[in-house]
Order: sequence, then C-alpha cells, then structure tokens
Amino acid sequence: MKPGSSLTLDELARLCQGPWQRDSHAVAPSGFAELDANLPGGGWPMGALAELMPETLGIGELSVLMPALSRLARAGRYSAWIAPPYLPYAPALVQQELPLKFILIIQTRSLQESLWAAEQALRCAAFGAVLSWPAGIADKNVRRLQLAAEAGGSLGILYRPTDAAREHSPAALRLRLRPSAKGLAVHIHKCRGGRGGVNLQLPLHTLAPANQIHAVAVHPFSAARA
Repeated sequence: MKPGSSLTLDELARLCQGPWQRDSHAVAPSGFAELDANLPGGGWPMGALAELMPETLGIGELSVLMPALSRLARAGRYSAWIAPPYLPYAPALVQQELPLKFILIIQTRSLQESLWAAEQALRCAAFGAVLSWPAGIADKNVRRLQLAAEAGGSLGILYRPTDAAREHSPAALRLRLRPSAKGLAVHIHKCRGGRGGVNLQLPLHTLAPANQIHAVAVHPFSAARA
C-alpha cells in the first residue's frame, strides 16, 4: 500500500483484520487552547462522532483537525478519508506534520458504500480518525456511525452542510464553522457533557507561515475532483 494511496473496500476490510491495539485515550487534544477548554476532557472526543458544519468549503474545516491528526499519526494511527470532495493537497499536509503514509483515501461510488466504509473504519483499531463527507445522511445512519465510533474508540468526523444544524443528531459534538478576520469562527451547537451555544475564534494562521495561509492551511485540497 503506497503512502497516501486510495483503498478499495476490500483492502479496507483486509486492513482491519490486522492485530491492532486499541487506543484508550478519551480525547485527542485539538491543538487550540480555547477549543480544548470548552470540550469535555480537553479535546476532540475519541470513541465518538463529531459533526463539522462549515459555511462553505475551504474556510479551514480541515486545518482545524490537523494538530489532532498529526498527533494520532505519531502514535501510529491512520486517518481514513471517505470520499473527500477534492483530492488532498499533499504539500500542505506534510507542512502541517501529517505524514502521508498515515492518510488512507477510500473512494466510493454511492452513499451506501460511503456509510459502510465509514462504519468499518470507525470500528477498526487501525484508525485514529475517520473523516467522511456524506452527500445526505439520515438520523439512523448517524446513530450507526456513533455506535461504531464507540466500539472502535476512534474519532469520527462528519462534514455536513450548515442546514443540518436544524436537524436532530445523535453525534456527541456538533460545531458550526464560518470564516472570520482572525481565522475561523466556531459555534458549539451541541456538546455532550459540555456547554452548547459557545462561540470561539480560532487563529488558523498559527498553523502555517503567513504567506501560505490561503493557499495551504485554509484550503488543503487540490483543484482536482476525487
């Protein structure tokens, strides 16, 4: 398997049959002090599902995860990217200290395949985080993914449109994201075990040199469709 390569569903199933050790950590520090201070345990919830609802693509919805994904990679855990809307921009990921060999892109042909792949990866101890961009998802499917994350002990990330905030969701954490002059404005829409309704400002410019914020850190995708 090549670093940063795409996986078929069969390859994903074989990978998850390996003798992987589950991570016992309850949280993955986000790398942002203000965000961690408002999340139970001080970081992204492991063994749970988090929904990120960006106002539009390319505002930092990936950059906000980079410190946590980098830390998980250093611990030997993969991150699965299920049918991302754009191909990851490799130089940006390397710059943010995320080794490409720990990123596995899983291409799917339908929502059903995406949901199956996300559920399998969440249950698999090889993965520290699973990122997914479902075109549309029902409450029952979110619940299945939440249960899969609990079983596997990994961090599940669902990228959803802001309209999804009007719907009920069993996800443990729900954040609305929009661009701001300081970087990224975050509204904690729901936080199990914590406080909802909190507004934060995250300085994403701290993640990359100033002259590369817009080209790299804020939008680490290439222009090519996946």
